[in-house]
Amino acid sequence: MTVRYRPVTPAVDEALERELSALIIESLNLTDIGPDGIEPTRPLFGPGEGGLGLDSIDALELAMALKRRFGVATRSDDAKNAQVFRSVRSLAEFVGTRRREAGGAP
Repeated sequence: MTVRYRPVTPAVDEALERELSALIIESLNLTDIGPDGIEPTRPLFGPGEGGLGLDSIDALELAMALKRRFGVATRSDDAKNAQVFRSVRSLAEFVGTRRREAGGAP
């Protein structure tokens, strides 16, 4: 009998996604978009159709805002950062995981 590994997809935390969208807008002073205007799976960085168009300076600001609001930190040299900061959904998964690991709110 062969047992295959299936990754567990974390449940989508829509409230956390909304909070992160608001945090992005607030911390980056984005005045031309509201929290509902950021689709959870929309790319946050780089040019391109559907992307929000953020850059590396925005990533630093956003990382600091995540630390202040949620107490979670990323390392600037972490190869996973591109995946973590890909979208609001990936940020929500990261924050949720870190909070669970720390024994905090889901």
